[in-house]
Amino acid sequence: MAQFDTIIKNGTIVDGTRAARFQGHIGIRDGAIAAVSQTALDEASADTVIDAAGLVVAPGFIDLHTHYDAQIQWDPYCTLSGWHGVTSLVLGNCGFGFAPVAPENRERAMLSMSRVEAIPFESMKQGMLWDWVSFPDWLDSLQRMPKGVNVVSYVPLGPLMTYVMGVDDCKNREPTPEELAEMCRLIEAGMDAGACGWSVQHLGDGFTSVQRDYDGTPMVTDCMSDATCLAFAEVLRKRGGGHIQITQAQEDIREDLIFVEKLAEVSECPVLFNVVSANNYHPRQSKRLVDWAEKAQARGNRIYLQAVNVGNDLTYTFEDFNLLDGQEDWRDVTLGSVSERMEKMKDPARREKLRMDYDHGRMPIATGPIPKFIVKETVKPENKQWEGMTLAELGEAQGRHPIEALLDLVVDEELKTVIFTPAFNTDVELNREIFASEFTVPGVSDGGAHTKFVTIGRYTTEFIADFVREKGILSLEEAHYRLSCLPAKMAGFRDRGTISEGRPADIVIYDFDELRSTPSEIAHDFPADEWRRVQKAEGYHYIMVNGEVTFRDGVCTNATPGKLLRHGHA
Repeated sequence: MAQFDTIIKNGTIVDGTRAARFQGHIGIRDGAIAAVSQTALDEASADTVIDAAGLVVAPGFIDLHTHYDAQIQWDPYCTLSGWHGVTSLVLGNCGFGFAPVAPENRERAMLSMSRVEAIPFESMKQGMLWDWVSFPDWLDSLQRMPKGVNVVSYVPLGPLMTYVMGVDDCKNREPTPEELAEMCRLIEAGMDAGACGWSVQHLGDGFTSVQRDYDGTPMVTDCMSDATCLAFAEVLRKRGGGHIQITQAQEDIREDLIFVEKLAEVSECPVLFNVVSANNYHPRQSKRLVDWAEKAQARGNRIYLQAVNVGNDLTYTFEDFNLLDGQEDWRDVTLGSVSERMEKMKDPARREKLRMDYDHGRMPIATGPIPKFIVKETVKPENKQWEGMTLAELGEAQGRHPIEALLDLVVDEELKTVIFTPAFNTDVELNREIFASEFTVPGVSDGGAHTKFVTIGRYTTEFIADFVREKGILSLEEAHYRLSCLPAKMAGFRDRGTISEGRPADIVIYDFDELRSTPSEIAHDFPADEWRRVQKAEGYHYIMVNGEVTFRDGVCTNATPGKLLRHGHA
């Protein structure tokens, strides 16, 4: 009998612990790392030998912020993440998900997700299994699904609250004592079944409320009182485990952050705060968040920041874009069917409001300044002349107000004009400052969400290629600690995130000099022939999950060794 199933030899091992890289060899047996050695292992004792000479061998990446709850049902590898070296990920972020959901409310749940996370509605209708009702049932369903990655899940508060109170009541009143007790019981049941904690979006109803329900109203958790949220934190304190993921408003940054820290204090658990990002236009914003997290940790409250480390550029059409929802006037004209949106965009009164927003420099949170929006692609030949122009340039070229020029163009093309908003989180020193903090985790991939606008699932690849290789913001050892070991600790992955003997063999093997994301392209690979924007990866020679290769030189092997990790372990 072979001593090892696989030997990885001659690799540059970066083990995820921050220890210095070293040349070494890894032996894998029964899905686990059986040996890590600087001395050569007996190749004759292995069924398979991988020569990693000249390549980096590191722990698989852990993606803490995804919305693959629908997509995993038709895509076992949760791509983009699976293409970019992610071997474990967390579902159910922001308080959004599909459990518990009563059968008669399934379509309503999908409608919500079609707006708030911009997951194609027809893909969900055709691709989702719906063989569960309760949250424990959902975990059982996840366990049965073939998976190319390991998964854990939060208990998302949105569907839980809706299940107990109903959508309308959640948005208009406080729960009764009996309803609150039942919701706390359901969190307990979810945790008992294997959840890693609970998640919530708490954005209120102001300009920070950029992710809304299908009808433009806030999500149910946005309407939740602080007292209710703290009652849910108390559940985790009583259990003595789990953690909280919160996407929190920063309208009144002092008061909002005091509340987040109160969650950490009451729960006595780690709180993963979303989101921190460099902002070229408001450079003090990220510094305030980093300073707050550092001081909170010093006070004994375990606050961690999750940072966007790739460009926050967007490519979209007004046919289905939702990330202007924080501005009331733009939200109004981007709600409804295509024909309804077009009629709203023709309306003189609505145009006047949008002109005023433009003239007063109101900047949407997700997109940056409107004058910098760029006409990327047009549909009609006579409109090609406008391609590459910013809105400011478009208005000047036509001798008209930029809003009038934009709206006439997109209406003429039935909202199929492609718009590009440039990244505004690119300042190197701001990013260096963000990641100088011990308490910053890279990510916010939003994998499975906003599929026609963003491709942030490439963040792992670009963290190494951009922040390490090109800009020198972090060392390679530090980068792998942030991509694997730190998120494993945050999410309760008890035995993952490092290359160590006895741990599962979740491993990436890549060429440091060749690692990169491919250009953006459109893929028609969702159910109902829906499309999405994707960016694949180059430079990964092997991606391994539990000792099995899932991707070899970018080609999927069709192996599905991923596991549901209840309570953080198999």
